[in-house]
Amino acid sequence: MKINKLKERLRKDRPMTMISLRVPEDVLEDLKQIAPQLGFSGYQPLIRAYIGQGLRADLARLERNPELSQLIESLRRHGVEDEVIHLAIAEAKGDYSAK
Repeated sequence: MKINKLKERLRKDRPMTMISLRVPEDVLEDLKQIAPQLGFSGYQPLIRAYIGQGLRADLARLERNPELSQLIESLRRHGVEDEVIHLAIAEAKGDYSAK
């Protein structure tokens, strides 16, 4: 990730947008339980941290391999559904648990 983009991501005063997200009840209870143990003020900051970690990892992977990004966009333009793309990428990496 480029340094300027990273600096922007670390700003505390970034604008926020409210979303609605359906999460299994047991997962929410686990998030509420472990958030304070990990030093978070609540489960929502923990969810944001998890999303940020995954997003940064995916962005870095796609920056290292721009052809993959181009292939994914081309498949989407040709009508291939995101779930099919996800399963194909997981299969190519040998991760058969994604099915």
